[in-house]
Amino acid sequence: MKRKDLGWNEYFEKEFKQYAEESYSVGRVMLEHKRMYRLATESGEYLAEVSGKYRYSAFDREDFPAVGDWVVISERSNENKATIHALLARFSKFSRKAAGLITEEQIVAANVDTVFLVQSLNEDFNARRLERYLVMAWESGANPVIVLTKADLCQDIEEKIEEIDKVAFGIPVHIVSVKTATGVEELNSYFIAGKTVALLGSSGTGKSTLTNYLLGEEKQIVQEVREDDDRGRHTTTYRELHVLPSGGLILDTPGMRELQLWEADSALSQSFQDIESLSERCYFRDCTHKNEPNCAVQEAIEKGELDNSRYQSYVKLQRELAYLERKNDKLAQQAEKQKWKKVTSGVRKWKKGK
Repeated sequence: MKRKDLGWNEYFEKEFKQYAEESYSVGRVMLEHKRMYRLATESGEYLAEVSGKYRYSAFDREDFPAVGDWVVISERSNENKATIHALLARFSKFSRKAAGLITEEQIVAANVDTVFLVQSLNEDFNARRLERYLVMAWESGANPVIVLTKADLCQDIEEKIEEIDKVAFGIPVHIVSVKTATGVEELNSYFIAGKTVALLGSSGTGKSTLTNYLLGEEKQIVQEVREDDDRGRHTTTYRELHVLPSGGLILDTPGMRELQLWEADSALSQSFQDIESLSERCYFRDCTHKNEPNCAVQEAIEKGELDNSRYQSYVKLQRELAYLERKNDKLAQQAEKQKWKKVTSGVRKWKKGK
């Protein structure tokens, strides 16, 4: 398979120049499992792991390859294996705070052109959750597209679209049902040769079913919808990148129960531009939108022009980002100390050996 079919472009060509003269080649990460990687290359597929030097110089989780990344490798074709020596700079990445108490970035998808934000039109539908996904999608550098699945199970589609219109300004919205083959053909326009689309959403929204439909085969395991609440069961347990027969690539991801922000200051303004615009009309420039007179935001809420739940969502995301920023400042200081400890330790060992 040609590199271009796997998503290679001029951006990566430029990034790879410094390695080209060292007899290295490149591969794209299709699957990751416990620091082992399945790569697609022009020579075929390889099982790979990072070199000792790479591992030693990596300080954070984001320094390691993620699904969708392009990596610099040395091939051992007779073994169908490769060693990863470097990571080419990403042009986009969808990140979240890793689940749990640890403050660490988890890269969900790398080098993606388009992000399908998938929600099902049954019990899973949630406008507040979609706001959070939109903030992170804009921050990723990829183009967001809203895909509403299981249209055959919904009786009030128009009402759902009205809710979407209030939170997603100018973003394409597609109503689909794989079961009845409704609206799926419209998605083909995003799958151009060499372009990558990631499917993101909660468990059981139909991401794997949609992936299988587009692939034309049962690559991803799917389960039936639960009868008691119309919710799909969690199926996909890992991220995997697939090449479509018609061209383009699709990245299916596990459903995310936790979707905590990582960094999204500018994206927050973009996703909540209605509230940002109202803020500019407040009498006081530093208006907190609480008790100040002539507050345009509170006036809009009172008149019913702005949904209070949307405003509360905006405030919650602001607080979350502020807290994360404080935590990251402390972590950055600790990481810098650890880095210099590592360097000092290496120098001491070198001197001792000398």
